Amino acid sequence: MQPATEPGDGDVTDRRRDVARAGHVGDVARARDGLSDGVATVRSTALGAMDRLEALTDDELATGLADPDPSVRRRAAELSATRRDVPLSGLLDDPDPSVVEMAAWAMGEREETGAVARLVRLSAVTGHADPLCREAAVAGLGAIGDPAALPAVLAALDDKPAIRRRAAVALAAFDGPEVEAALRRCLQDRDWQVRQVAEDLLDVD
Repeated sequence: MQPATEPGDGDVTDRRRDVARAGHVGDVARARDGLSDGVATVRSTALGAMDRLEALTDDELATGLADPDPSVRRRAAELSATRRDVPLSGLLDDPDPSVVEMAAWAMGEREETGAVARLVRLSAVTGHADPLCREAAVAGLGAIGDPAALPAVLAALDDKPAIRRRAAVALAAFDGPEVEAALRRCLQDRDWQVRQVAEDLLDVD
């Protein structure tokens, strides 16, 4: 679907406000019009409004996932967290890291076991240049809790501090001697938050 309104037509702030209001007052037609606006912020707001109205179709969400603007794709990926029938795996190759990050999070929320292999590759130090994407992938693996993901989560304990913290939290989804040994190593981590997570999970002071 091509945007029907050019960015210069009308006042963008007013259009965005109208679309947001439509989502609160039950005006599905106005909210849906916003999906084809020429300005990305209006389209993104329209996605949220349609979702609030429980009127957003899978096809409309898929269109948002393919939007030329990354902010719209990111919003669509966020909304896809509760839509298992809308494919998300393609966004893990998105050129915009913020979209990749949101897609990885959404897959975790959906507990999408079919995404484990892709998230494992993404979580590796060499998997994505942006640490936020690696962190989201690790979080996704922890949310899914598939045993096949454990080696990747353990490997993430050697990444940057924020990713190590996320990996320590993710270990709560797994069990076994490897997990306990990894958490005990975390007790000696340079980052105090990693140590705190390990203390909480091991129930030690």
